[in-house]
Amino acid sequence: MGNPAGVRRDFEALEKRRFQAIKLLEQGLHQAEVGRQVGVARQSVSRWAKVLEAKGKASLRQAGRAGRLPRLSEKQVAHLKRKLLQGAEACGYPSGLWTIGRVTHLIEKETGQEYHPGHVWRLLRQMGGSSQRPTGRALERNEAEIAAWKKKQWPRIKKKPGGKGER
Repeated sequence: MGNPAGVRRDFEALEKRRFQAIKLLEQGLHQAEVGRQVGVARQSVSRWAKVLEAKGKASLRQAGRAGRLPRLSEKQVAHLKRKLLQGAEACGYPSGLWTIGRVTHLIEKETGQEYHPGHVWRLLRQMGGSSQRPTGRALERNEAEIAAWKKKQWPRIKKKPGGKGER
């Protein structure tokens, strides 16, 4: 079961439900009845009762975040974001293009943390990055000449529809 993808748990509501269940248990209700009233399985109530007995009420407080802690601190992520915004050339790479390999190398060089290139993308998305490709235009490109050519030459060589019945 679990939560649908992207739905965050409400830790305060979960804690409130645990303490409501404990209060009902202390009133002498059976675990099955407590489970029905708070909307959980009897097994959950049983587990909470065992924890309460073994470790006390403080052990039923909310645990905080779910899942693994991030490898990089918020400060490290902010530092990496500044480095990425400076550009690849400013960070010592031969061209201005950031690749996943280069970002992976930068993360390891700046933080000492090794990331698999397949997971670097998630970190970039977290920082607000997006996949982009260079336009691939020549440095010698002259926009004014291109505009003039489009205005004068293109209409002359462009095929036009013929007479009646042709399209």
